[in-house]
Amino acid sequence: MIQLILHLLGDYVLQSDWMANNKTKRFWPAWMHACVYTAPFRFLTDSTVALLVILLTHFLIDRHRLARLVVYAKNLLLSPIFWATAWWDFSNTEETKRWKWSNCSATGYPSEMPAWLAVWLLIACDNTLHLLINYAALRWL
Repeated sequence: MIQLILHLLGDYVLQSDWMANNKTKRFWPAWMHACVYTAPFRFLTDSTVALLVILLTHFLIDRHRLARLVVYAKNLLLSPIFWATAWWDFSNTEETKRWKWSNCSATGYPSEMPAWLAVWLLIACDNTLHLLINYAALRWL
């Protein structure tokens, strides 16, 4: 439970507007956010390796919006159209065109999905990635 509270504190309470608006655009806001995010985890561990894993993975996930790649891969791999279509023939129908990266790159979901839903599902995926990594780092490092 304390890990979840520290995650929420670091990712929401301690994240400034400047960090939130610029962390996907520039190095420094993303790095500052990752440092501020990681600081509370010092209360849970003395492991430098665990703290570095939390810091670096948080930076990479947020700076490069990696959760959208996880969402895209999940949606694509769990889509019946993906398994019913040969990989070399993936762009020949309207349904397969929906799943092109160019149509999904913003959130990992097709652009036809309501924006509010795509954003919230992406946020849930992002939080899940951070929590899983944090748990593993705190548990095993």
